[in-house]
Amino acid sequence: MTTKAKKNVRETALDLLVTIEKSQSYSNLLLNHEIKKQQLPQKDVGLLTELIYGTLQRRMTLDYFIKPFVVKSKKLEPWVLHLLRMTVYQLVYLDRIPDHAAINEAVELAKKRGHRGIAGLVNGVLRSMQRDGLPALDAIANLVERLSIETSHPQWLVERWIQQFGYEKTRKMCEVNLTAPLQTARVNLVRISRDECVKILENEGFMIEKSPVIPEAIRSLKGNLAASTAFKQGFITIQDESSMLVAYALGLKKGETILDACAAPGGKSTHIAEKLQQTGTVISIDLHEHKVKLIKENAARLGLTNIDTHVFDSRQVGEHFSTESFDKILLDAPCSGFGVMRRKPDIKYSKKEQDVSQLSKIQVNLLQAVAPMLKQGGILVYSTCTVDKQENEQTMQAFLRDHPEFVEDTELKERMPEAIQPLITHFDLQIFPQDFGSDGFYIAALRKIGAS
Repeated sequence: MTTKAKKNVRETALDLLVTIEKSQSYSNLLLNHEIKKQQLPQKDVGLLTELIYGTLQRRMTLDYFIKPFVVKSKKLEPWVLHLLRMTVYQLVYLDRIPDHAAINEAVELAKKRGHRGIAGLVNGVLRSMQRDGLPALDAIANLVERLSIETSHPQWLVERWIQQFGYEKTRKMCEVNLTAPLQTARVNLVRISRDECVKILENEGFMIEKSPVIPEAIRSLKGNLAASTAFKQGFITIQDESSMLVAYALGLKKGETILDACAAPGGKSTHIAEKLQQTGTVISIDLHEHKVKLIKENAARLGLTNIDTHVFDSRQVGEHFSTESFDKILLDAPCSGFGVMRRKPDIKYSKKEQDVSQLSKIQVNLLQAVAPMLKQGGILVYSTCTVDKQENEQTMQAFLRDHPEFVEDTELKERMPEAIQPLITHFDLQIFPQDFGSDGFYIAALRKIGAS
């Protein structure tokens, strides 16, 4: 019986790139699944991650480089285009891989997956690029188009951001979106102090930096924290620093009953539960059973007993709970995800402008559904992991226009960590990826002053 030959890293990367585009799956989820399935050694994990993220992040730039060298009449099969992109990424952006090695590997892969003609085409295109050089990006006269191609962000999105935030802020955001994000985690202060946790991780071989932004956060400069003993023992939760600010925005007090309306996978629910110090109750709702299971698993791993999970659409929350049942409510709403492009670069290409308008309607509907559930005097925090005014400021203003019983909570600033306070001018906060290297994120706080 013959055993199936094991795929090498580049072949695995090629298969994943094809699958991501075909099934519109999130790159981070597919990549993690493949790493676990193949039980790849750490050096291969690094290269595979680099090839997937790099090729996706710079896809439009790579296509610009490739285009003059491919005869237009020849319709390339999708996998051939992915192979060319991945190889050109190595030639242009990865110094440690010799050009001849990258090209030979691509030709061998083309032979294995296709026929001699395809292998010849791949070899011809790559050798021509090597010989003739790449087309210059500064040949693109239109500044917006050039920024779009240079940073691989669709032109409609670049135009939208320039209109909302100005050219310079947009340029910085697009450039930061091409960089690899640092892995960050939240220390479970119910179980251990940050200093003790750092010592445990360092003894295990991790290179750790304390977050200068969030008092309970750490950054991993070397090593995957999800594979650590500290993670398995429930001392840490993998979470972005921006996302951790939500629990601060709520101004939590011991014994309170909190609603987390779109809670999966549970990062914010568990943070709230930790801040309540195992008192009160966090009611965590999500639409999907498999996602609610993740909240339960996270709570169990962290040793938290004050989280109560439910599976239903948060727009129907009024059918399950009495009005004015909650001291505080968090609505971390479904959104375009434009703030997390470094972690999910495929978002850039899968989202369309009309998606933003549709999401904005869902966000308003969710706000309207949870509003009656809040006690008078209570705080409603609205958050998204996006950088779009229609989903953020405009959604807030639309809700406030229709709900005079709510006002902007100008005490938000004093509840937030000191390092964040300069970014807050009023009742809300838009974090850009370039602000402190975290995800793009929006947080707004409202207070209920009357009956709904």
